[in-house]
Amino acid sequence: MDNLAERVGPAFSVDGMLWARKETRRAIAAIAAQVRPGMVEEDAVDLARRVIQAQGHALSWHPARVRFGPNTIVPMKRASTPGVVLQENDIFFIDIAPRVDDWEGDGGASFVVGSHPAYARCARDAERLFHEVRKLWQTRRPSGAALYEFAAARACAMGWELNFDLPGHRVSDFPHAAIHTGALASYEATPSAMRWILEIHLLDPTRRFGAFFEDMLLDDGDYGMPAP
Repeated sequence: MDNLAERVGPAFSVDGMLWARKETRRAIAAIAAQVRPGMVEEDAVDLARRVIQAQGHALSWHPARVRFGPNTIVPMKRASTPGVVLQENDIFFIDIAPRVDDWEGDGGASFVVGSHPAYARCARDAERLFHEVRKLWQTRRPSGAALYEFAAARACAMGWELNFDLPGHRVSDFPHAAIHTGALASYEATPSAMRWILEIHLLDPTRRFGAFFEDMLLDDGDYGMPAP
C-alpha cells in the first residue's frame, strides 16, 4: 500500500478528527436552516462564514461555498455566476472546510426549497450514492479508483452524471496538503478510515442543476448506522 499517501501529522487524533466532522455537520445544518428563497448567493456565503466563525472555528483551507440553482453545476474551482437568487422552488448546496483546532473538517450537502421532484431526487441521490460507495468500501475494501468507477456507473444508472472534477481527497490534522495532495479517485490501494473525503457531485445530464454530498470515509458506527 502507498503508505506515504496516508501519513498524518503530529497532531493527528481520532477523537479530534471525529470532533471536526461533528462540528462541520453541525455548521452545515445551521447554515441550511437560515437559507431562504429570495436570498442572493453571495449573502449565503457570508452567512456560512459567520456560522463557522460563531462556532469558534477558522475558515480553513478552501473557501466556504453555498451555490444556488444554476451554480450547482459550476465546477468547484470556478467562481459562481454572481447575483443568483434562490427561487421559491430551487436547489442549493453547502460545501465548507472549517479548521477545528488542529484538525480539518470538510463536508457538503444539498437542500431543496419548495417543491421540485427532480431537485429533491437529485439531492437524495447524492447522499444515497455516497453511502452506497461507502458501503462498498466497508464491505469489499476496493481501491479508491475502484470506488469512483463504481460511483460513476451507479450515477448513470440513477439517471445522473458523476462529476470527476471532484475526485475525493485526503484529510488529516491541518494541513493535509503538506502530507498528500492526490485524489481518492486515483488512489490504487484500499483507503483507510479517517484519512479521506469521499465527494459525490451529481449533474443533470442536460446541465440544468446538480447536487453535492461529501463526508469523511468512515465505518457505519461513526454515522450512527447499524453494521451491514
